[in-house]
Amino acid sequence: MQTLNRDQKTDVVQALNETFSKAKFAVVADYRGLKVTELEKLRKNLRENDAQIQVAKNTLLRLAVKGTPYEGLSDSFVGTTAVAVGFTEPVGPAKALTAFAAEFNAFSIRSGSLDGGLLSAEDVLALSKLPSREELLARLLGTMAAVPTGFVRVLSAVPQKLLYALTAIKEQKDN
Repeated sequence: MQTLNRDQKTDVVQALNETFSKAKFAVVADYRGLKVTELEKLRKNLRENDAQIQVAKNTLLRLAVKGTPYEGLSDSFVGTTAVAVGFTEPVGPAKALTAFAAEFNAFSIRSGSLDGGLLSAEDVLALSKLPSREELLARLLGTMAAVPTGFVRVLSAVPQKLLYALTAIKEQKDN
């Protein structure tokens, strides 16, 4: 690993700070023992969920979170640290991270943060079990479509029953 000079460290901290400022969700994890190819697999899964994972020195991460809602994560920056950040909704990245942690024992979630509140590893796991934004929108759309459909069925039942009654009267008169 190459040593960074002071200007490079400042640039890294500034870039990380911008990333944390834009993020809606962050997870701190330990990646000790993972191969680069395995970490690339996680990067790909996170990119599909509008998220990313970054590896940096703990001191740089502590400096980067200052002044952001993720300042509480500083205590989790120990050992080999990777930070995953999500930019839209937290469920997709949480699902990707927990699935990856289940597949690779070398990857473990330490903590997370959502809307300025700290999350434990169990909280991140619980978050991953929630339906995604797309699933919720699909359910909402299904519910919204069901209301007018049911209303139309109720309204059409009245003339339909009248028609059945008239047909029954006609058959009775014919006999």
